[in-house]
Amino acid sequence: MNEKYDLHVHSTASDGTLTPTELVRLAAKSEIRTLALTDHDTTAGVEEASREAQLWGINLIPGVEISTTWNNRGVHIIGLGIDLDCTALQCGLESIRAYRLWRAEEIGRRLEQAGIPGAFAEARRIAGGTVIARPHFASFLVDRGIAPNMQSVFKRYLVRGKPGYVPSRWAGFNEAIEWIKTAGGTAVIAHPARYSLSRTQLRRLLGDFVAAGGEALEVVSGTHNKDEIQTIAFHAAYFGLFASVGSDYHGPGHCRPVLGCLPDLPEAVIPIWEKWSETPPLKVANRVL
Repeated sequence: MNEKYDLHVHSTASDGTLTPTELVRLAAKSEIRTLALTDHDTTAGVEEASREAQLWGINLIPGVEISTTWNNRGVHIIGLGIDLDCTALQCGLESIRAYRLWRAEEIGRRLEQAGIPGAFAEARRIAGGTVIARPHFASFLVDRGIAPNMQSVFKRYLVRGKPGYVPSRWAGFNEAIEWIKTAGGTAVIAHPARYSLSRTQLRRLLGDFVAAGGEALEVVSGTHNKDEIQTIAFHAAYFGLFASVGSDYHGPGHCRPVLGCLPDLPEAVIPIWEKWSETPPLKVANRVL
C-alpha cells in the first residue's frame, strides 16, 4: 500500500481521547494521507478535523460509526463520504444520541445501586462532547481505583449480568444503511470478526447487508488478527464487497494499534478507494466552514 489510509478513528466528539485537531496532527506525523473521522453516532468533530486536515494536506473523509441492531445483535455500520447536511442522517443520529443519554443515566443509576455513586456525572464530565459512552464510565472507575484497567471494568461492571449493564436498543440495521445511502455515503460493516459470528451467521449478515445496499467490509481492522483478515477478505470477495481499512483508534492507552501501523489489504480484494477513483466521496472542504 503506497499511500496510508485509515478509515475508522475516533475523537473526543465521541469516546476518543484526542480532539479532532490532535487526531489529525497525529495522523500527519504517522504519514496517513487519507483519514476518515468516524465518531460514534455523531459528526460533531468532522468540520474541526477537516480544517486541520487542509493545513496538513490530508484528505479528510467525513464519516460516522452508527450503532445498529441486526438479529438482536449489535453491529456497527460506518458511513464514509457522507453529506453532513443530510436531514435524514442527522435526525437518525440525534435519535440514537437521545437513547445514549438515557442509557448513560440508567448505567449511572444501576452503578449507584451497586454502591458506586456519582458515575453518571463523572462520565458526562469525562465525555465533554455530545456522546456519553461506556468507555467514559470505564475511565471513571479506573480513575477512582475501583478497577485496575479499562478491560476489567467491562468484565466486572458493564456486560450482561453485571451491575452496570443496560440492554442496548440501537437503530435498525436496514434503517441506518438507508440513512447513509440518502446522505450519499458508502456503508461499511465495522470490524466484522469482532461479533463472534459462526460462518453461517456471518454469511447471513453479509447477505442482509448487500440486500440493504451495503457496499464494503472493514477487512483490515485494529481488532482483527492475521487469520481474521484473511477470512473477512474471502467473504468480501465472495459477496462482491469493497474492502476498507480502519484502526478503530481511540487515542493513546487504548488497546488498538498505533495510528498508521495497519497491515496491507490482501491482494484478493478491491480497496474501497478504487470505488472513489470513479466517484470521489463528498469532502467537507466543499462546505462553507
